[in-house]
Amino acid sequence: MLDALPQTQCTRCGYPDCAGYAEAIANDEADINQCPPGGAEGVQRLSRLTGRPAKALDPQFGLEGPRTLAVIDEAWCIGCTLCLDACPTDAIVGIHKRMHTVIDAHCTGCELCIPACPVDCISLEAVTPGRSGWQAWSQPLADHARARYDTHVARLARSGPTAAQPEAPPADAPSAVDRKRAIIDAALARARATAKDAKGARKP
Repeated sequence: MLDALPQTQCTRCGYPDCAGYAEAIANDEADINQCPPGGAEGVQRLSRLTGRPAKALDPQFGLEGPRTLAVIDEAWCIGCTLCLDACPTDAIVGIHKRMHTVIDAHCTGCELCIPACPVDCISLEAVTPGRSGWQAWSQPLADHARARYDTHVARLARSGPTAAQPEAPPADAPSAVDRKRAIIDAALARARATAKDAKGARKP
């Protein structure tokens, strides 16, 4: 079942990853038309494997579309690293307070980095206009994405128990919104300081 999925790890199916969705299908807990990246052909593949009748992709999970890649507007990137944590295939590289970039060969277009960015500097670029679903994907790309995701999960597991089951934060811990606001405020403060220094350097 898992081999029939495109391995984007996008979670749009309602499960945390492609393996979770495949397991749910096998256990009759999920329908076969919940994977937008796989599109109509993906439904057909799952239909053949399960013996269930093929049906249209359920629009509540998203629409079939071209393959996309994430693009970071480097001029706006503040180096917060939140997108690094969100990427299931470790396709984004960068360090704290430094510009990040996307390695196209590793990006699945999962979109998970977009809501993680506090300054909205990440967008999606269609790279297969006129082709969608498995017509825009391929088995080698799926195999590569799956291997990258397996490595990502193994790395998180080595980093400690917070990877799979995060501990509850202390009652006085800042919320995600507060953390993002602090990151943005710090970035703006650095920008103002840089502008002030530049202005001072221009004085005779």
